[in-house]
Amino acid sequence: MAQLPVRPVPRAGVLDIEAYVPGKSAAPAGVKLHKLSSNETPLGASPKAIAAYRAVAEKLELYPDGSSTGLREAIARRYGLDPARIVCGAGSDEILNLLTHAYIGPGDEGVFTEHGFLVYRIAITAAGGKPVVVKEKNLTADVDAILGAITPKTRIVFLANPNNPTGTYLPFEEVRRLHAGLRSDILLVLDAAYAEYVRRNDYAAGVELVSSAENVVMARTFSKIHGLAGLRIGWGYMPLHVADALNRIRGPFNLSAPAIAAGIAAIEDAGHVEAAFDHNERWLTWLTSQIEALGLKVTPSVGNFLLIGFPKAAGKTAKDADAFLTSRGLILRAVGAYNLPDHLRLTVGSEEANRLVVAALSDFLGQ
Repeated sequence: MAQLPVRPVPRAGVLDIEAYVPGKSAAPAGVKLHKLSSNETPLGASPKAIAAYRAVAEKLELYPDGSSTGLREAIARRYGLDPARIVCGAGSDEILNLLTHAYIGPGDEGVFTEHGFLVYRIAITAAGGKPVVVKEKNLTADVDAILGAITPKTRIVFLANPNNPTGTYLPFEEVRRLHAGLRSDILLVLDAAYAEYVRRNDYAAGVELVSSAENVVMARTFSKIHGLAGLRIGWGYMPLHVADALNRIRGPFNLSAPAIAAGIAAIEDAGHVEAAFDHNERWLTWLTSQIEALGLKVTPSVGNFLLIGFPKAAGKTAKDADAFLTSRGLILRAVGAYNLPDHLRLTVGSEEANRLVVAALSDFLGQ
């Protein structure tokens, strides 16, 4: 007779998941910290969002609106959407997890590219599904490779566009081609967390495709350009039947009242968003040129971050650079977990932080 476990045991696959590890957020004692590891905006949250958050502190005994109605309506006004097709979550991470939980079961497959967001693998595995990882081309998603990975078991395809940590993107015609090549029962999830930073003529976050298809979802976040990462606010725009499925399984009060109030104020403050965009445009270009001038490879980015490649030579590797920069209080993101061990990801920071990073890299390389 088989011996019973001495304690509760997680179901098969749970303990095989590698937990998500956020970017570092600490500097050595006595050194000023410049956290450039988590793609947070250096401008912070809108003062209007902060004021709205504080106002709710007088009513913390009350439950929030379980449907986030005011926030969904504010998002709908901003983008010209149907609020009934918007679902809000605790960060876009929750939207991604809810979609996976709703549409993937044991034995099903979820597809994503090799340098895609780590949460995709975690969510698929947690649902009992099989992660299918597809090679990229020049650190960019490859539509033909994704379509070649589709099997009868495929249920979801995740596409981060723009992608973190590479900063690359697919033009919208390529996204349309990807969608056209998928079966109608496969859900295409367009993860557009950095969409507000992209103003290329050939880019679209996915609103039009969601509006015209029954199997496309666009996920967005307030954590990046809106500066509300600490409140965990995300949202998805989707067909009504997908929204219905998610609303059946999400928590009844998955957004707090302060988060809802701050989110409404943030998305209505167009001036703050423009200021954050302008700051990023200026310093993303400057950082790219300055770092390339040092002889390092920088992947062209449309986000608020840069992927920097380092040589394999002893003393000059990404690991060596990370240690050197950390000693100066400059905290970047190591991206070995994304299968990019020879790279570091740099968030566009304040003017002071940006100039310090370039100076430190110059010292590190002996220039």
